[in-house]
Order: sequence, then structure tokens, then C-alpha cells
Amino acid sequence: MRAQFSRDTDTTVIPASRRWEWSSAGSKEGPLASEDVLEVRVRRHVFTSERPFTEIMDGIYGGISQPDIGTLFRELAASTSYEQFSSLVRQAQGSAGLMRFLELKLDSALALDPQARSSAGRGLVRLIAGNPVTMGEMTRHVPDAGSYAPVTILIEQLPGGATRIAYDSVVSELAIYDDPAATKVAEHLDAEVLGLLREACGLAPDQSLPGTGRPLSTRTAQPFPRQPR
Repeated sequence: MRAQFSRDTDTTVIPASRRWEWSSAGSKEGPLASEDVLEVRVRRHVFTSERPFTEIMDGIYGGISQPDIGTLFRELAASTSYEQFSSLVRQAQGSAGLMRFLELKLDSALALDPQARSSAGRGLVRLIAGNPVTMGEMTRHVPDAGSYAPVTILIEQLPGGATRIAYDSVVSELAIYDDPAATKVAEHLDAEVLGLLREACGLAPDQSLPGTGRPLSTRTAQPFPRQPR
């Protein structure tokens, strides 16, 4: 079987190199399971800023709320209507339409790792943020979108005091599914996140989402040399 190439998304679909199939009777009839391998090309936006790590974190949290997520999830689970569910989310979300689900301080492990002494004292945070309504608006069309929402924002403190931020475009992650409705939601999500990150870094948006003032452009940031460790 030959690999398929999408002309529009530049995404390669690689058929499974192996496939296993089982049936309850142990025969080849009526397979109950199979495995396929897909290759998804992801567009990563990378930002660097001379602003210090703590200032960048504060800027990001300026648009991402920090609710008591356990309490919120219990309230959402107890909702009896979609209107009630959506209202709770709107009350909890930040100005960028996002809320913090989890903050992983990856630098905690590096601080104790004898082989990572050059990284000691420098922040490295994986911020997982999202919006339950937005996730639902994508997964109702493409269930696999649940693999990419909530989103991850990686913030790294560089030697010398600069800060690096990395974000993977949800639009690029969903391109393989070629679903216009899910893509439209992902475009708005990317625009909100990228607008927030540009603002936190001190960059000016080059194009705005109508009615919001937030950037719509998905122009990929240019890569830069890795810092020595």
C-alpha cells in the first residue's frame, strides 16, 4: 500500500506497516481490532523575548484564568443543561477564553538531576490550558481533536535572562482530518493563544481577528539556535 499525500495540508498519511486483527473465535472472520499509524505534520510557533521569565508568565496568566479546577469540574459534571455548562465556563475563563488546567514545573526534576546542572535555577514550565466548550465544539466533529485540546504552552527561561515560548498549532494538528467545522474552531483557538503569547512577548500582531483585536495570522516564528547546556 502506498502512502497518501494531501495536496492542501502537506500532511502525509502512512498506512500501518503492520496490522494485527483478532476475533473472539480466534479466526480471521470478523476482526475486532486493528492498528493503523498516521503521521501528522505539526506547525510549531516559537517565540523568544528579552522579557524575563516571571514577566512572561504573568503576561500569559493575564489572559488565562486560574480557577479551582477541581471545584469547577465538579460543578460542570453536575450541570443539567448545556446552557448551564456553558455559563459556568464563561464565568471561569480568562480574557483569552482559556483557563489553566495544570501547570507542570519541569524544572523541579532538572534542579535535582546531576546531569542537568547547567539548567539548574532556570524555569521550564509546561502550561496546559483550555476551554471545555471549545473542546466540545471541535470533538463533536472530530473526536481525535481531544488529543490536542487542552493545549500546551511551553515556557523556558534561557541563559542570560531571555525567555522562549513554544506552541503547536491546533489547526495543523487537525489538518489531516480535513473537517472545515473543526478547523474553524481551531483557527479561532490558535488566534486567541497566539495573540496572548505575542502580547506577553511584546510583539505586535500583524493581522487581527474581526471584532477582537487579536491576531489571526498563523505565520510560523523563525527557529533560532539552541542555547548551550
